[in-house]
Amino acid sequence: MRHGKKFNHLSRTTSHRGAMLSNMASSLIKHKRINTTVAKAKALRKYIEPLITKAKSDTTHSRRVAFSYLQDKETIQELFSTVAEKVANRPGGYTRIIKTVNRLGDNADMCMMELVDFNELMLQDKPAKAKSRRSRRGGKKSGDTTSAAEVKTEEAVVEEVTEEVIEDAVVVDEVGEAEVVEETAEAASTETESAEEASSEEPQIEESSDEEEKKD
Repeated sequence: MRHGKKFNHLSRTTSHRGAMLSNMASSLIKHKRINTTVAKAKALRKYIEPLITKAKSDTTHSRRVAFSYLQDKETIQELFSTVAEKVANRPGGYTRIIKTVNRLGDNADMCMMELVDFNELMLQDKPAKAKSRRSRRGGKKSGDTTSAAEVKTEEAVVEEVTEEVIEDAVVVDEVGEAEVVEETAEAASTETESAEEASSEEPQIEESSDEEEKKD
């Protein structure tokens, strides 16, 4: 029975498994990401993360221990220079496993394993959410997160809008007064014209009445 044996041999002998993990660790340090199966990635995580932690202290002893596992001078140089500088402030969790499509043929679970600090897309600064405090006492509500600068800008916008409305109203009043003046001038002109017409019609009526008297 296989009780209490959590070590994954990956269907390989000890020497074969050690050589495979060493090569995979070297590839991950050089290229910063590799594609492999999920089982191998989980085994590689336990293999490489202690080496990255040891690379934070750049001493002769640390380099010799890392070289005994990796057996590659170029990988050791990359590990103690570039990788160690990137992970200097990280307390652990240097790798990330992202599952991908299963492999054709045997349908094995595949994944992409990468070093966390070398993924520039995920390291981009995200906009920080406005934090709100909940208080049992009255006062400012949790949803009210507007700052004083925003309030001032809103007040300035409101003042500008009111000034524009007042200017428009003044212009409208001036236009209305001009129209009233024009209407009064037109009314006065029509009254004068009607008066002149009435004065011109009166003598004709008198002449016609004199003619009728003569006929009689």
